[in-house]
Formats: sequence, C-alpha cells, structure tokens
Amino acid sequence: MSAPASELAGGTRKGVLSSLDGGSAPSPVKRVVAALRSTPSVVVSFGWIVFIVLLALAAPLLEQITGMSPYAYHENAIDPALGGLPVGPWGGVSAEHWFGVEPGSGRDIFMRIAYGAQVSLTIAVSATIVTTTLGVVFGMLGGFFGGVIDQIISRLMDFLMAFPALIFMIALLSALPAGNRPLLLVIVLSIFAWPYTARVIRGQTMSLRNSEFVESARASGASAGRIAFKEILPNLRGTIIVLSTLSVPQYIGTEAALSFLGVGVIPPMPSWGQMIAASVAWYAVDPMYFVIPGLFLFFTVLSFTVVGDHLQRQLDEGDAA
Repeated sequence: MSAPASELAGGTRKGVLSSLDGGSAPSPVKRVVAALRSTPSVVVSFGWIVFIVLLALAAPLLEQITGMSPYAYHENAIDPALGGLPVGPWGGVSAEHWFGVEPGSGRDIFMRIAYGAQVSLTIAVSATIVTTTLGVVFGMLGGFFGGVIDQIISRLMDFLMAFPALIFMIALLSALPAGNRPLLLVIVLSIFAWPYTARVIRGQTMSLRNSEFVESARASGASAGRIAFKEILPNLRGTIIVLSTLSVPQYIGTEAALSFLGVGVIPPMPSWGQMIAASVAWYAVDPMYFVIPGLFLFFTVLSFTVVGDHLQRQLDEGDAA
C-alpha cells in the first residue's frame, strides 16, 4: 500500500532541508582538515608542534615562575670534585631543575631548551616567510611573463642552486661579524633557499597561464597584475602552504647544524644545535645532556615533516578528484 501524499511531501521537504543544511559536500579545507584529524601520526605531530610553539612563547613567563634564567650559573648543582658533573641522578634532574643542569656550568637545561625553541622557531619561521615571498614573486614573474624576464630569473636560480649551500653558509657566517646572529642566519638561509620555492612556483604558473579561466580574464580586458593576483595566485595556495610547512623543519635542522659547527647562534644565546655540540664531550658520563636537546630537535623536525607530507598528499588527492 502506498504512503499518503502528505507523508511523501513531508519526506521530500526533509530531504531537501537536510541536503541544504548538512548534506552538502564539505569544502576542500574541511575535507583536508577532516582527513588529517583522522590520521593518528598527524594528530600527535600537530600536538607536539603546538607544545613547542607554546613553550617558546611562554619562555619568559616560565623564567619568572621557576626563577631560573637560561644564562645563570648554579654552582651548587654541580660537583667540582667530579669535574663539574651535575649533582644527583639523570644529569641533576630534580624538582628545581626539571631537565637537570649543564655539566661544568650548572645552567638549567629546561630553560635553555625553552629559549632554544624560541630561537629555532624564530629563525625558521622568519626564513620561511622571506624565502616563500621571494620564491612566489620571482617564480610567478618568470612563469607568467616568460621571455627575457624568465631567462634572467632562471639563470639567477641556476647560479644560486649550483652552490654547495651548506659550505657557502659556513664560509659566509664565519667571515661575517657576530652582531645580530639570528638576523644573519635568516638572510643567509634565504639567499640560498628561495630558488627551490621559485622553481616549483614557476613551473605551476607556466601551466596555469594558458588555462581557460586565464584566457577568459584576458579576453575581458583584465590587466596582467589582476590576472596574476586574482586568477593564478589563488590556485597556488595549496602549493605555497605545503612548501612553507616543509621549509620550517628544513630551516630548524639547518640552524641546528650551523650552530653545532660553531657558525650559527653564538653562546651564550641558547640553541639546540649548540647544546648538542657542547654535550659531545660529556655524553659518556652525562648522556642526558645529549639526549634531551637531541630528542627535542628530532621530534620537532619529524613533526613538521609528517604534517607537511600528509598535507601535501591530501591536497594532491583533492586536485586529482
């Protein structure tokens, strides 16, 4: 027996309303976020990134709460009779010194880790902003206009990419005065890193400049600037986000490597790479001094890499769909 017409009409109205309210397809951003949230490794990695960012931001507040300065020497926390080894087990871990103290100086490791996170993230994020901006601007200029402009930009990129970057970074930073070392690191990192972003952006811009929507904009009389910023740039957002996310761990690792080699952050400014370098002479008798900054560096770089890799995968799947 068929259902009454009123019930059919009611069911139809409910179906229409549900499709309008919650049945519509999710936006690309919501789809990507939902996919990332369903991946445990991404959730854990993102949680670690949030923790590191909060640790870096709260470093001055933590210094006031604990009364510990990253530069203060605590002679009562080390044993001169043992060559300056921390007093107590696990590198001097105690209620006063949560991660122990540095052998030889007695400086609080927890506060140096917190301020080291601040230094590393500041340098990495600043270098990412500069290199992404330069890469997008020069990549779009070369890919969109082509011709002589593209030739000049491409040869400049080839010239910079031909250098063994790490060797020249070491040489430049060794020759430059100590001054504002974080600023110098951002400048040196940006000089050698922007061509990698520019090359990717250039290739995608070249593939987009002959698209139908760009041709339609040209036919409507839109200027080159409007086409570049209103038509092409929005279609590069996914690539720019992924490149930026993957650049941060690269710069954190590079800053740590340069500081480890003695040409990065200059003591007494805290740096994870600098702490690892200083711990080499003590790892046999105080392994915690080596393990703690090493683990922080490893998990931070890994977390950014995992998030960036999964983000790239989700965006590629969205483009394919």
